[in-house]
Amino acid sequence: MPPFTVVGIGELLWDLLPGGKQIGGAPANFAYIASVLGDRGVVASCIGADSLGGEIRAKLISLGLDTTFLQVDPARPTGTVNVQVDSKGQPTFEIIEHVAWDYITWTPEWESLARQVDAIYFGTLGQRYPQSVATTMDFVAAVPLRALKIFDANLRQTFFSQEVIAESIKLASIVKLNDAELPRIMQILNLVYDDEKSSVERLRRAYNLKLVCVTRGEKGSLLITEGASDEHPGFPISVVDTVGAGDAFTATMVHHFLRGASLPAINEAANRMGAWVASHAGGTPPVNSDLLRNLPGSAGRG
Repeated sequence: MPPFTVVGIGELLWDLLPGGKQIGGAPANFAYIASVLGDRGVVASCIGADSLGGEIRAKLISLGLDTTFLQVDPARPTGTVNVQVDSKGQPTFEIIEHVAWDYITWTPEWESLARQVDAIYFGTLGQRYPQSVATTMDFVAAVPLRALKIFDANLRQTFFSQEVIAESIKLASIVKLNDAELPRIMQILNLVYDDEKSSVERLRRAYNLKLVCVTRGEKGSLLITEGASDEHPGFPISVVDTVGAGDAFTATMVHHFLRGASLPAINEAANRMGAWVASHAGGTPPVNSDLLRNLPGSAGRG
């Protein structure tokens, strides 16, 4: 099967971790894993006209990602996030505001890209200001009807609103959230939350979603489609940090969903990839060919 064009739109930044800086932002992490798995991973975002922006571009190229659609803001800095990691590998974030990716712009070039898309990934953080909301919504609305539209709640600090969440889910065909976010999302959307599984099905029906995914950290994940569900217990690992693990999970889930894989196969592969990323520093670890051989259905690049 030929590669699909898979785009992550939104935040692009440097995660300033205790051990040094790592390229970050969920869209870049997502596009990287899509590329690792053999698809065309594209980041649609904006960097500053500064040294950190130049370093991001060079890093994306070294990771095998398409940088054709990176915008450059001459007035605002490249995004950065101060990250602290606790003894269990769980990160906390201080996300700097009013940076280049907050002001992405809808352009003819991006419209052309949108019409080529097989899957578009977007979240809340990349929509924390009105301009980025408008551009993201324009992009998602412009993709072909056949394309997957993946909304990852990814709730960070106070950078989300009821309106953005509701409008994003209305446009989405797949929603991914974690078990802590699920009750918050249900409350925001004025949906009843009781047990996890019935709540996910209620969300799926309310918005006519193809797939809803709930990740549970080291306890695995739940996938629900119309008439089917699958639960995976996760893989025991030694966690370095969990930065980008959920993004890796989502990218792998989308890769296999595009190819018509079964829910158990999707869940197995996605959990394996998420666990692998969590056992490394940052969200874009170097490719491990042994890992790719263990991922069912992966074309890969080794």
